[in-house]
Amino acid sequence: MGLDPSKFPSAKHFASWLGLCPGSRITGGKRKSSQTRQVANRVATALRMAAQTLVRSHSALGAFYRRMQAKLGAPKAITATAHKLARIFYHLWTSGGAFVDPGMETYEQQYQERMVKNLKKKAMALGFDLVAKPALPECVS
Repeated sequence: MGLDPSKFPSAKHFASWLGLCPGSRITGGKRKSSQTRQVANRVATALRMAAQTLVRSHSALGAFYRRMQAKLGAPKAITATAHKLARIFYHLWTSGGAFVDPGMETYEQQYQERMVKNLKKKAMALGFDLVAKPALPECVS
């Protein structure tokens, strides 16, 4: 990989070089496959191994991995998390900054807000209003 990040104009180019991006095998205007390319890249292998270790991590990346695993399955979740790690690495590599993990709770809160926003948008498109249910006080009996 070297020490010079100027070989890659963007994080997308870097992730594509690693073989962590979805493929775009299109012929005749028809998508044939979107599998990632097979590459013999030690950096990509290291990022996949790092992604696999996030299964039980109490970090935002761990929460992302678990959400993707429930949605896509373990192999695709590993690739998606390795892709996210590659983008984070590229930005740290080019800027020289330090990584600050926002934490699992912050990630879950942002995800929930994003879901509510999307639900409201879909409801408005269908002509409905989405109203939050008021929280009931807890009763001890």
